[in-house]
Amino acid sequence: MKPRALPRSHSRLLARVLAPVAAVALLAGCSILGDSEPTHSLTRYDIVHDVQPDPAWPRADWQLAVTEPQAATALDTLRIVVRPTPNEFQTYQGARWARLPSSMVADSLMQSLESSGRIAGVARQGTGISADYRLVLELRRFESEYPVGEAVPRAVIDLQAKLLHVKDQRIVASRSFAQSVPADSPTVGDVVLAFQSGLNRNSRDIVGWTLAEGARYQQQAASP
Repeated sequence: MKPRALPRSHSRLLARVLAPVAAVALLAGCSILGDSEPTHSLTRYDIVHDVQPDPAWPRADWQLAVTEPQAATALDTLRIVVRPTPNEFQTYQGARWARLPSSMVADSLMQSLESSGRIAGVARQGTGISADYRLVLELRRFESEYPVGEAVPRAVIDLQAKLLHVKDQRIVASRSFAQSVPADSPTVGDVVLAFQSGLNRNSRDIVGWTLAEGARYQQQAASP
């Protein structure tokens, strides 16, 4: 059965109703969830890793497996999420991440741990490494938000980390790592740079915490 066409009078009325809506959407600079843009018009953004090791970090003679962060589907998306108000969930129009947020978080942590030169061995969970500890991650926030009364957004990253001793399946330590970095302007490029700064800070904090908590537990286990 062919779809029924609208009467011409109804079509003109619908066009008059939708025109202002379309204009508002274009002026807003954001779009509600929905893949309405042609793929050739998209700009894809990635985050550059830049974490400098801290000389004060302890050395670890144990091996670590890093899990892929768990995250809600609406959060772990290639769309760059923005909250104009606390109850609004929108995305930047014409912009996408090159990788999922969970992958960016895991990659940043892996690179930070490997380049630290402080740990005997580190690999992703499931790669066959005989790990002494497992770093379990949950990504709770990876979005920009407009604080009340402010015209420039902040990049917000919130990660829950648990360090698990594999042999006895004991949680050695647990902590939340959060960053809220103001962008220089509301443009997508500046928002991405704020995400980059926040993720690098979080990675540095998590690496230092992981090495310190692992060293503390090792000392406790070795005590008579």
